[in-house]
Amino acid sequence: MKLMLFTDGSVNTKLRIGYGAYLAVSEGYESQDSLAKEIRVKRFVDTSSTRLELQTLLWALSVVSAPEIISYTDSQNIVGLHLRRQKLEENDYYSKNGKLLNNHELYRQFYKATDHLNIKLHQVRGHTPSSRKNNIDKMFSLVDRASRNALRAY
Repeated sequence: MKLMLFTDGSVNTKLRIGYGAYLAVSEGYESQDSLAKEIRVKRFVDTSSTRLELQTLLWALSVVSAPEIISYTDSQNIVGLHLRRQKLEENDYYSKNGKLLNNHELYRQFYKATDHLNIKLHQVRGHTPSSRKNNIDKMFSLVDRASRNALRAY
């Protein structure tokens, strides 16, 4: 059984506090009526938008279990991590300027976690107009809204 995993985060950059949200549903699940109550939300501190997206995905992957996971995120960084892996590891997570990358520990955790999973990463467009949303976009909107609402309520 394939599991569709939707993750998103919303951060207050001044306070460096954010909320990550995820939704895990079986592939082929069509009804969105009852999905809102299945969304999980968690607060993260000392974070940034890039960091929060990674923290949220890693948290979700530590909770869910499935033979195959299809992950949906609006984070270009996450979707591109597999392509960047060789270079990151060759440079031991240092930039060409000799500076250790800000999220190096999360990148390492990401690779460690995904090495043992059958996972496909897909980027979705955040904030797509309602008239152009497909089922994937609609489910992603639920986690987007949950993370934004949690941050507003903080």
